[in-house]
Amino acid sequence: MKKILVVDDDKVLRAMLNFYLGKHGYVVKDVSSAIEALAVIESDEPDLIISDVMMPEMDGLEFCRQLRATTMGQLIPFIFLSAKGELEDRIQGHIIGADDYLKKPFEARELVAKIEVQLARSERIHCEILRLMQKISSPSPAERVSCLPETPSSAATLELNSYSSTLEPLPLTPAEARVFWEVIRGVTNKQISEKLFISPRTVQTHLSNILGKLGLENRSQLVRFAYEQGYKTPEAQ
Repeated sequence: MKKILVVDDDKVLRAMLNFYLGKHGYVVKDVSSAIEALAVIESDEPDLIISDVMMPEMDGLEFCRQLRATTMGQLIPFIFLSAKGELEDRIQGHIIGADDYLKKPFEARELVAKIEVQLARSERIHCEILRLMQKISSPSPAERVSCLPETPSSAATLELNSYSSTLEPLPLTPAEARVFWEVIRGVTNKQISEKLFISPRTVQTHLSNILGKLGLENRSQLVRFAYEQGYKTPEAQ
């Protein structure tokens, strides 16, 4: 499940976002200051950040600036949620490094839509980075892996060694394996759902199982794992 970090000194708003985003399947962690947020990010990297602009000690603009100055924080999707919604405020937010800006008061549905857009964009970026890294590495034929067939396998676990003698088998069911290959291509849950004819909830369940079995926390780590272990999609060959 995607992890969202909410940074706002308004306790009521944090509670509301925690409840509403939780209902939409996100794991939400909320903090009251940018200083606390920077500490949290070092130990538990979120998939997306929602931050207020006007906060004591360190405002949201400085928080975003410091985040973007770190290697870890350069690609984390960042959405400002602020009462300061004038054109110049929004422009300043984007110049600092925010990906989107939503003025308070706001419609919760619009925020969710913006979150989904930014997460999908983040997945495409990670997929493209993976493709470029694979292209640079120029894998030999023995290291290349073909996509699994669409027809289900009767095996209880996925024996990826049948596709490459250099790879260790992964403890995935056939259904999980098909989701695995789509995820490392950068395909969204909705697209996987449509391609494999399963519900988005089932896709998320398989993805959660995959992450749990491999000891990973999010899609980005899964893509990185796939590249480092040599599980490459046909497009990367």
